[in-house]
Amino acid sequence: MVRRTDTRQRMLDTAADLFQTQGYHATGLTQLTTAGGAPKGSLYFHFPGGKEQLAAEAVQLSSERTGELLSAIVRDAPDAPTAIDRAVDALASFLTGSDFQRGCPLATVALDAAAASEPIREACADGYSYWHGVLADYLAGQGLSPERADELATVVLAAVEGGLLLARTRRDVAPLRAVAAHLHATLDREFS
Repeated sequence: MVRRTDTRQRMLDTAADLFQTQGYHATGLTQLTTAGGAPKGSLYFHFPGGKEQLAAEAVQLSSERTGELLSAIVRDAPDAPTAIDRAVDALASFLTGSDFQRGCPLATVALDAAAASEPIREACADGYSYWHGVLADYLAGQGLSPERADELATVVLAAVEGGLLLARTRRDVAPLRAVAAHLHATLDREFS
C-alpha cells in the first residue's frame, strides 16, 4: 500500500521535473497525475489549492534542492573563482545530461506563471533569495564587505541565469562557459 506522503512527494517530484522542462501552462493536470503515478482525484486531495499550490510547492522543493547543491559547492571551494567554476560545471552537466531540457528549475516557471500567480511568484522570489543568500554569505566569508558581497551575488546570479537561458536556447553550453570566464576574471580582480 502506498502511503499518503509517498504519493504527495512523488507528485511534487514529478511536478518539479515537468514544470522545469515544460513550464507551468504546458503541463496539464492529467499529465501531472499520470506521470506521478497517482489517481486523478489525488491532486486536490494532496493539494487543495490545485495546480497553483502544487506548482508553488514544487518550485520551493526545486529551489531547496538547488540551494543545497550550491551550498555544498561553495562550502568545498577554496576560493570564489573556483566556486563559480564548479557551480557552472554542475549546471552545464545538468543541461547536457538532459539534452538541454532542464535549465534553471525556477526560470521556466517564473517566466511562465509568476506574473499571473502570487503564490508562484513568491515561491520563485523566495528561491532566488535563497540562492542569492548562499552566494552573498560565501562571498562575505571570503572577505568582502556585506554590501559588496550582496551586490556581487546579484551579478553572479543574474549572469548565470542569463547564461543558462542562452545555453538552453542555443543547445550549447558556450554562453554559460563565457559567463563563467567573465565571472572568474571579475572575482579574481575582486579578491586580488
